Amino acid sequence: MQIEHWDAQRDGPLSEVSMRRKLSERGYQVTRYTYPPGTWFPEHDHGVDKIDGVLSGRLRVSMNGASQVLGPGDLVVVPKHAFHSVEVVGDQPVVSLDAVRPS
Repeated sequence: MQIEHWDAQRDGPLSEVSMRRKLSERGYQVTRYTYPPGTWFPEHDHGVDKIDGVLSGRLRVSMNGASQVLGPGDLVVVPKHAFHSVEVVGDQPVVSLDAVRPS
């Protein structure tokens, strides 16, 4: 699983604007979502390359037999057709940027 961590020296302070800009510059279309505690997406895949970035809260991503909890500033790369599941961890909502690369 490919995880990227926010680098404030390189990327500036973490904010929705700066993360959105970083993803857009990489050719992704970005949508903001808020997931309440208890949200769970069972194993699924997408027909496009995707990156999920966490702005606040904690999100567990499981893919290819590995599981990782993401926090603010973390991004996970989800290749096209990679099966994965996602769940909100803890009692705080997750604010996420969902970035997809059009085919």
